[in-house]
Amino acid sequence: MDEKKITINPVTRIEGHAKITIQLGDDDTVREARFHVNEFRGFEKFCEGRLFTEMPNITPRICGICPVSHAVSSAKAGEMIMRISPPYAGNLIRRLIHLGQIISSHALSFFHLSSPDLLLGWDYDPAQRNILGVAEKYPDLAKRGIRLRKFSQEISERITGKKIHAVGIVAGGMTTPLTEENRQALLAWIPEALETTRMGIDLFKRYCDDHQNEVANFDACESLYLGTVTPDGELELYDGKLRFIDANGKIIADQLEPANYLEYIAEKPVAWSYLKYPYYKPLGPEGGIYRVGPLARLNIADRMKTPLAQKEFGFFKSIGRGRPVHGTFYFHLARLIETLGAIEQAEMILMDPQVTSLEICAKGVRNQAEGVGCSESPRGTLFHHYQTDDDGILTRINLLIATGQNNPSMNRSVLEIARKLIRGRQVAQGALNRIEGAIRCYDPCLSCSTHSIGTMPILMEILDAQGNLINRIERGL
Repeated sequence: MDEKKITINPVTRIEGHAKITIQLGDDDTVREARFHVNEFRGFEKFCEGRLFTEMPNITPRICGICPVSHAVSSAKAGEMIMRISPPYAGNLIRRLIHLGQIISSHALSFFHLSSPDLLLGWDYDPAQRNILGVAEKYPDLAKRGIRLRKFSQEISERITGKKIHAVGIVAGGMTTPLTEENRQALLAWIPEALETTRMGIDLFKRYCDDHQNEVANFDACESLYLGTVTPDGELELYDGKLRFIDANGKIIADQLEPANYLEYIAEKPVAWSYLKYPYYKPLGPEGGIYRVGPLARLNIADRMKTPLAQKEFGFFKSIGRGRPVHGTFYFHLARLIETLGAIEQAEMILMDPQVTSLEICAKGVRNQAEGVGCSESPRGTLFHHYQTDDDGILTRINLLIATGQNNPSMNRSVLEIARKLIRGRQVAQGALNRIEGAIRCYDPCLSCSTHSIGTMPILMEILDAQGNLINRIERGL
């Protein structure tokens, strides 16, 4: 069969290493596009044989961007095995650190990795289309983005002593308290953090006003959505129940216990990626494609917890006009609205007089063989599932990561964008960046410990059916 192939390798300004291949047909139009994750880490396997109580200290090393989500989900799984719950203050501090990580990751995604596309343009010089280019032309905004991350990382440091790979989150609660001095220091950051986030929201809205056609036509793949909510439908990032909605916004499953996730979610392997293809089991692999993360969470929720976020949430809902917001580009807006709400919630927690209590940890022993922990990581719903023997030694581990759950949709988004932009074998740099931009909307976390600011080299080659090179596009080589 006479086909041609375009390869984008590596995809830039994401956390980790991946490539995109685009198959052209005889008429030089796009026939297929795939997002390949070409790295493998194996945490599920090499953690077997460890005590389940060690996992909250081991699993944060999975990810340098969202280690707290792994620690929290891991601790929750351990608490289910031990049949205990953290004290009120222990949960408060864990919520605070978790919110800090949401803020940190979202700030990195928008201000560092995605803002170059909005501020500098898709066709800007690739060597400068990164955070350094933003810092040169928009120094105040770049500085604010950096300081927003600094604030969120200080939340972890002022409680656990570490900005990254936080320690002290354990089954039963926390091992380190929040001091009054650190509480006051964190409260002092709140006004600036709120102002910076609102500047980001204004920037996004202006971009949408100035580029209405591009935003509307960027990518609008319809899908199901999954997130966690309170019993009354309020968005809950730390300890909610599962809710699925369909592409029309109808709730198809609600208030599901995260411990029963395998009744609703299945995974199938694909030959061309280390990421599996999860799907909503009742609808099968084709009809059950769903998305998680900020866009999904705002689509499934009925309301937000805080007033400023609720106001922006109303604007977000108006975009869909009664239906879910399917446009992948709106991941950015959803991310900023969540950041706004997370800062507001962090302030509420810091104002709670019990947040500095020393009663922060409950103790227990193994009381059952199995435990499931769930939280909303920055990129979406995260599950840790542990099985143990009689001594609490792990015999089986399943980690269902948010980026994996978005894998089918990321592939569909790449395909849709590629079909709109590629006509023939000559591909402009701006088109190449827009295809990458579809992936950056999801903010995938692949290796979870590395990312590029946009200066990594990229090579796109177009081959004919016999493997002969017919065109080559280089960037930074």
